[in-house]
Amino acid sequence: MNELNTDKHYVVGLGEALWDVLPEGKKLGGAPANFAFHAGQFGLNSVAVSAVGKDALGDETLQEFDRKQLSYVMPRVPYATGTVQVTVDQQGVPTYDIKENVAWDNIPFTTDIESVARHCDAVCWGSLAQRNIVSRTTINKFLDAMPHDGHRLRIFDINLRQNFYTPEVIKESLKRCNVLKINDEELITVSRLFGYPGLDMENKCWLILGKYNLDMLVLTCGVNGSYVFSPGNKSFQPTPKVEVADTVGAGDSFTGSFCAAVLKGMPVSEAHALAVRVSAYVCTQQGAMPALPDELKSL
Repeated sequence: MNELNTDKHYVVGLGEALWDVLPEGKKLGGAPANFAFHAGQFGLNSVAVSAVGKDALGDETLQEFDRKQLSYVMPRVPYATGTVQVTVDQQGVPTYDIKENVAWDNIPFTTDIESVARHCDAVCWGSLAQRNIVSRTTINKFLDAMPHDGHRLRIFDINLRQNFYTPEVIKESLKRCNVLKINDEELITVSRLFGYPGLDMENKCWLILGKYNLDMLVLTCGVNGSYVFSPGNKSFQPTPKVEVADTVGAGDSFTGSFCAAVLKGMPVSEAHALAVRVSAYVCTQQGAMPALPDELKSL
């Protein structure tokens, strides 16, 4: 753990911290860590919460977070630090081979992690880090330890990967979140799992929003734009056309910047527009954690 001030309020990326092994070399990633990094670029006290191994790659992970000035709580555990083999097609779209039973599968619920939870204004987690009972339990304990005063953002970025999810895990997180982030392909999968046939995409989103009493549902549709649904309101933004380097981390930058803007009081439609601009910029850069230009960060 690097130095944290428990008088502060935190924005937390909770779950996998890993290395994306790309064709041009390895880069630090993992959706929650990416989220925390991007939220932090808007001046929030962001923290990545995960676990790393007692290995050289674990040392390198913490050094890289220090270099990026991202706070973290990352216990060292007797498992290998996580890696993912990433292959990128000609359109810049990645596919992933995610190594199993690694450090982030085994995040212990420590007193430091509990302390961060009790001072947490927003948290983002996904389904991937819940493939193992150890990290799943820690995620749920973290959510239980957060203040429940109605002003906190509990963002479930569903992030379905390979076969690392179950209907039970998804349903439990849907019950615990107040913001769902999902893409169009994931929406099809979830609709199949929970029996929402015959509805168009928007109606499926309205159904999930109401069924789980969500404050917001964010739907991203790649080049076909993105939506934010909230009770009685819908925001749509087209996807800008940019020269794509790769799309790794673009969705996480969307979520991190959207979260930061909402916490700072920006209306949902404006926060949505900002998130689209940020994620478009990240698509033009290699890797998941590029520094944003100042004009994007002026909220």
